[in-house]
Amino acid sequence: MTHIIRTRSLSKHYAMGDTVVHALREVSVDIAAGEFVAVMGPSGSGKSTFMNLVGCLDRPDSGRYELAGEAVEGLDEDRLAAIRNRRIGFVFQQFNLLARTSALENVELPLLYGGLARRERLERARRRLDQVGLGDRVDHHPRQLSGGQQQRVAIARALVNDPVLVLADEPTGALDSRTSVEVMALLQSLNRDGITVVLVTHEADIAAFAGRVLSFRDGAIVSDARQEPRDAAALRAAG
Repeated sequence: MTHIIRTRSLSKHYAMGDTVVHALREVSVDIAAGEFVAVMGPSGSGKSTFMNLVGCLDRPDSGRYELAGEAVEGLDEDRLAAIRNRRIGFVFQQFNLLARTSALENVELPLLYGGLARRERLERARRRLDQVGLGDRVDHHPRQLSGGQQQRVAIARALVNDPVLVLADEPTGALDSRTSVEVMALLQSLNRDGITVVLVTHEADIAAFAGRVLSFRDGAIVSDARQEPRDAAALRAAG
């Protein structure tokens, strides 16, 4: 079994005045290639800290973290940035699209750092927009798109560098329930194509679309449960 994520005794603390907050306490977990994992927990449980470390947006104070077999916990900022750009796709609650830039150009952005010719960048961006069902919206700006369409653009952008891992932080938090199901159907489709998805959510009905749920409390994993995921596409078709 190939592990995309492997952590051993991963810990992180923050100083707040005279108080030390133990945001993550010796977390050890393996996530295999091709899994769809939901990360849940109340505010302050450690789930966001875990995602920041897994996404190479922060570094642990102690412990080990391997991403696709590469130890990354001790790498400098430049190496972490390179790994983020090459191996991880990020999807956020607020989409984080550039308002004055077309859907195609938004999706192209991560490729600007790779030295690709503009024609190749645009071709790859267009393919990803086709994949998320927005091939006819390439020239639209975010204000011309619905919330669900904007999140699809964000997902296309997350995929444009062919990542081994997609990290989705509350990707349905700004969407209504019907659009949320559409986004989850897309993420499940990508997962069936072999992309590993790790999703942070506080909503149990969204976590139900994952095949595994990690529950955090007080900086530690308190539950690691596998389940039969709900089929978002079937739910959408049922109306």
